[in-house]
Amino acid sequence: MLEIVLLAMVFVFVGLRLWSVLGRRTGHEQPIAKPVEGQPTAPLARTAQDISFTPPPVSDSIIETRASDGIRAIVAADPQFDAARFIEGAQAAYRMVLEAFWRGDEEELGRLADDGVRDAFGQAIADRKEAGHVLDNRLVAIEHAVIQNATLNGQMASITVRFDADIAAVTRDGEGNVIAGSTSDAVPTHDVWTFSRLVRSDDPNWVLIETDEAA
Repeated sequence: MLEIVLLAMVFVFVGLRLWSVLGRRTGHEQPIAKPVEGQPTAPLARTAQDISFTPPPVSDSIIETRASDGIRAIVAADPQFDAARFIEGAQAAYRMVLEAFWRGDEEELGRLADDGVRDAFGQAIADRKEAGHVLDNRLVAIEHAVIQNATLNGQMASITVRFDADIAAVTRDGEGNVIAGSTSDAVPTHDVWTFSRLVRSDDPNWVLIETDEAA
């Protein structure tokens, strides 16, 4: 009788542990939408359910309305795509690219950007070195990042992100003297960057293919 009671207690404990690990939502799951009557849905590779992109609330939106159709197409082609996770990665890439450019690290830029963007940054770095200038910039904060546009051309996905950031920009001469900017004042900066990736590629990384200032 004692053995039966002990076994029952073990069973309950194991069941509770499994529920605590597998039965809770973390808040990062891909949203699952109810299918629309009369509208076909794309088959998914890893689940029998139909998944479509559901824009977040407007107040917390990371996707502008004009980008919604493109995001839906990307999700249909790559069910693992998650817009929130993409924005997190895009913000990390924004910081890494800027910091690599400021310190003149062309090797790092070549890893993060395509040839066109790398060459443009490389020319700016060369011009800076020729003038004897050194950048002592610092990304203070990314205030906002939003997907402005998204397209899927064949298997090539492209997503354009607007970054609103505060940057402390300082230019020094060869002797370290400040010739422009301020170490204490952050300047509001507005950039529009486009990232691209083959959705069926084994490489999960997105590559920066275009940079511009926001209008």
